[in-house]
Amino acid sequence: MLRTAAAAILGVTVLASASMAQDYRLNPIYQTISLRGGFTPDPYVINLQSGGNNDASRTLGGSCRGWVATAPDVRLHFQAGSLPLIISANSSTDTTLVVNGPDGRWYCNDDGGNGLNPSLRWNSPMSGQYDIWIGTYGSSRNANAQLHISELYSQ
Repeated sequence: MLRTAAAAILGVTVLASASMAQDYRLNPIYQTISLRGGFTPDPYVINLQSGGNNDASRTLGGSCRGWVATAPDVRLHFQAGSLPLIISANSSTDTTLVVNGPDGRWYCNDDGGNGLNPSLRWNSPMSGQYDIWIGTYGSSRNANAQLHISELYSQ
């Protein structure tokens, strides 16, 4: 579902400082992908396990939520085009999203997508490296989840 710019930024926290618990310098747990504007298939979907041992509300603060791993789950190298970039998750459990963007800032969301799914949207995305963590809200237990990367849809 496409969202308006106002709805897209509602519930998003942007933090300028890096966190020691979430380390974007580590190799991702699942995979590194490279996409450029206009990619297909859209959405690009990755099956993974959400969760980890780090409480993002303590390590990043603001409105960041969920238990995440130390290493990113996925690393996205993105060459922006004219469309938005939407990173979201889909799970039967309550998940959260933490992204370290190409500008070095931390972007977080909880429940910005459909139901209890998180979603982040950049209307004018930056080209560069996006390190992505899918968290599990309220508990460090892992849960089945899907990461969706899209220029058209949010989960």
